[in-house]
Amino acid sequence: MLLAAAALLAGVAAARLPLLWVAAGFGVLVLVVLTLVEPVVGLCAALILGPTKPLTDVYVPEFPLDAGQLLLILTLGAWFLHAARRHRIRVPHSPLNVPVLIFLGAAALSLVNALSLGYALEELIKWGQILLVMWLVVDMGQRGRWRAVLGAVLGAAAVQAAIGVWQFGLRGDGPEHFLILGDRFYRAYGTFEQPNPYGGFLGLALAVAVGLALVGLEQWFGPVWGALRGQRPVNARRVVAALFNKNIWRLAALAVLAGLMLAGLLASWSRGAWLGFAAAAVAILFAWPRRAWLGVLLVAGGVGLGLLLLASGLLPAAIADRLTGFTAFVQSFDVRGVDITTANFAVIERLAHWWAAQEMARYNFWLGVGIGNYEPVYPAYALMNWPQPLGHAHNFYLNLLAETGIIGAVAYGLMWAAVIWQTWRATRSGTHWRRGVAIGLFGAWMHLSVHHLVDKLYVANLHLHIGALFGILTILSALERNPEAEASTIDN
Repeated sequence: MLLAAAALLAGVAAARLPLLWVAAGFGVLVLVVLTLVEPVVGLCAALILGPTKPLTDVYVPEFPLDAGQLLLILTLGAWFLHAARRHRIRVPHSPLNVPVLIFLGAAALSLVNALSLGYALEELIKWGQILLVMWLVVDMGQRGRWRAVLGAVLGAAAVQAAIGVWQFGLRGDGPEHFLILGDRFYRAYGTFEQPNPYGGFLGLALAVAVGLALVGLEQWFGPVWGALRGQRPVNARRVVAALFNKNIWRLAALAVLAGLMLAGLLASWSRGAWLGFAAAAVAILFAWPRRAWLGVLLVAGGVGLGLLLLASGLLPAAIADRLTGFTAFVQSFDVRGVDITTANFAVIERLAHWWAAQEMARYNFWLGVGIGNYEPVYPAYALMNWPQPLGHAHNFYLNLLAETGIIGAVAYGLMWAAVIWQTWRATRSGTHWRRGVAIGLFGAWMHLSVHHLVDKLYVANLHLHIGALFGILTILSALERNPEAEASTIDN
């Protein structure tokens, strides 16, 4: 009877509703069914649609949940049902469990000072979701399904990069304050509605794509090197055959993917994202060779080349000015009495918010003003010329210190140290493509760490991607301990 009623309703809807609505409804139904059968499908969809959250906030502000959150809830429900059916509801093991839980506990302590419990709970839920997504990837990522999750992260970034390139030069439209380069182009912002988190997201995924591309380069060049040194004189036919070995197509695909993301990153015109990816590139160059001294040489060469381009004027003037133009204004957090102009407005605005975060931390040293409470508390610490909060301090570390105090900041530092250490170990012991992922993750964490000096990237559902990458890191660590365990589940 239920099936008959559903069929009748579907028929009436198909007859009465616009075709686009019918197609969308059918797509949603298929996605729900596939998620119930295989929860990884729902997680991948949540990662791809998650960055559309700002569009929901702008165009449907009365809607409490965006597509990414709805899909996450559906996925977690399907995951629980699968675990209950197998009679094995367990907490998956991860070396990051304890560090993340310690930070969550330290952040929860700050609730005693929270002015707004709503803001605080919203931020705590984000970190709870990071933990849940990590567990979901670890538990459901057996038999290589973690690769689908990684593909969803890279696919989401590729879609955003394509949208950004279109916004930058092909469409030629956007908010007036996004105009750059003589008012000829618009800063790319994807579905994020802001260029900085957009660039930050692309930088994270680009680091992983570069790590994979470097390993692809190794696997392509291996047969070529073998052909070159195998015979004297060299057999030209054998060398040509080696040049076009099967790995060239993987390398070409990864190069195109990385190139598209790099184009989107540049089009974002985000200083923080550029500096973050520069740090990621240094980390990747250091981690790529097996021998540490080779990594040091690569880093020295890369940094030297970058400084040479900057000093010699070979770097495009617009990019050089963008990278260095803010240094004249960064003298101190205290911007009281500074003349505000169109040239320094953006920098001074951020420094004013840094000052407010510093004052919050000074007067609430141990527990802060409450996690997530920077915005509601801001008016009490705002400078006279800057009464409106930006939502956060545009420096994640100052923001964290202001909201959770020294206890929360130290807990976060310990957690992040554990993440970086586990990733470094994976770069040393990994093999083939798994090592490429580990190298990319090492760069991604460096990007996030540096970009957080001027922004906060736990926005627009990007925390779901962080949780997914934490889960992939856990699986990589387990596979390197037991290379034959690709099809096993990692449980306590």
